Amino acid sequence: MKIYKYPEQNIWKDLVKRPVLEQKEISGLVAEIFAEVEKNGDQALIGFNRKFDNADTERISVTEEEIESAVNQIDNDLKSAIQQAKENISKFHASQKQEVQKIETTKGVVCWRENRAVENVGIYIPGGTAPLFSTVLMLAVPANLAGCKEIILCSPPDENGNINPAILYAATLCGVTKIFKTGGAQAIAAMTLGTESVPKVYKIFGPGNQFVVAAKEYAQRYGVAIDMPAGPSEVLVIADQQAVPEFCAADLLSQAEHGSDSQVVFITTEVKVFDETIRAVERQIKDLPRNEFAGQALENSSFIVVNTLEEALEFSNIYAPEHLILAVDNFEKYIPKVQNAGSVFLGNYSCESAGDYASGTNHTLPTNAYAKNYSGVSLDSFVKKITFQHLSKEGLLNLGKTIELMAEAEGLFAHKNAVSIRLK
Repeated sequence: MKIYKYPEQNIWKDLVKRPVLEQKEISGLVAEIFAEVEKNGDQALIGFNRKFDNADTERISVTEEEIESAVNQIDNDLKSAIQQAKENISKFHASQKQEVQKIETTKGVVCWRENRAVENVGIYIPGGTAPLFSTVLMLAVPANLAGCKEIILCSPPDENGNINPAILYAATLCGVTKIFKTGGAQAIAAMTLGTESVPKVYKIFGPGNQFVVAAKEYAQRYGVAIDMPAGPSEVLVIADQQAVPEFCAADLLSQAEHGSDSQVVFITTEVKVFDETIRAVERQIKDLPRNEFAGQALENSSFIVVNTLEEALEFSNIYAPEHLILAVDNFEKYIPKVQNAGSVFLGNYSCESAGDYASGTNHTLPTNAYAKNYSGVSLDSFVKKITFQHLSKEGLLNLGKTIELMAEAEGLFAHKNAVSIRLK
């Protein structure tokens, strides 16, 4: 880990830099994968399953029998946990629905905005060492609430050609309409281009490795939208004298275990808390099954001592973390100072894992400093907003002269005439 005590602000720009991945080689491979999927469809996906996941799959689609078998494999306690998480996520996202408000801007001129669901959406769920069935809830629940007609899911199969049972159970619980055994950049290509089995979608959601991220960016060349740009997982913890070092260490490691490229940053005003948190990290990491990933992530992570909490928040706003934990006294005082963050966790007991799984907020969040200009996934992510207006005869009389003057000043006389012909 990299340790900094009272760093000067002129070097902050170097401290907030994320590791840069080599993009040229990745982009070339992604383009090749898209071309192969476009040419050979399902057969390309079956071939990529064998090549990248060592999985033999006769077909891409998941059958009803496979789903039923998966549901029976899930422990009842886990089913109950998933159901409770779904209820909380549903409750929070349902609260984001907005009533239509009609506004009379000028007498006789009424304007309003209505939501329409993105009709066909695709969800990508990573498999491998950490099958993220929780992400199924985070994406399929708001998609359903928004009214998306088709929700398809792609996830890589294991060596036996199966998708993780918990992913299938969560997908069934949340109303996913079709599920496919394909992962990586090829899954994104399938949802972008369409194959014999996989429908083409209008928008793609979900996290993934650097190849998935690059493929989502590439998909936009084909007119397919994505949820947001993304990178490795990250957390920034700000602590004062009342923070619990054991808690801070646990939160840092909860992100570090995602992968070797994860980012964790710890900032405190107290040297004692700083030293104790580092020792707690060193103790706790020994007991983690994924300690190799966590250890590699910590090598590129920063532990920083600053003079004041205001300084810590200023640093955080420059870094723009995916997750921000304020393990500080009187945290309400500092909420207005948070400018750039994906999701914020307040106090000693608001562990980042709560947001990852079951508090109700969405865990699909902007990383790599994109919290400066992107929001996390919400109900709004699955809808388009269409504006409407109605002008009565009185409304056009009241507004017509303004439109004519502006159109003429821009030299657009056909625009002016569309008003003038009505006024006559």
